[in-house]
Amino acid sequence: MSRKINQESVSLLPELAQGRLLTVEEAAERLNTSVRFPRRLIEERRITFIHVGRNVRIPEAALEAFIAAGLVEPITVTRRRRAA
Repeated sequence: MSRKINQESVSLLPELAQGRLLTVEEAAERLNTSVRFPRRLIEERRITFIHVGRNVRIPEAALEAFIAAGLVEPITVTRRRRAA
């Protein structure tokens, strides 16, 4: 008799650190900047990153959150017509 055990994969990582891990070069390409910019973000700890041995990876979710934090909505002005 065999039993099926329903196991959910439990991750110890925070939600922002889950998902695909990008290299610094891939993050720079996604941001359309030089490699120096994401390296500076990492050095200043302005973005979440993960050390994998000697390598540094940026979670895709963290990069998306960084981009969303810099989003500036346009101002829409509606002009009223003056009644003559």
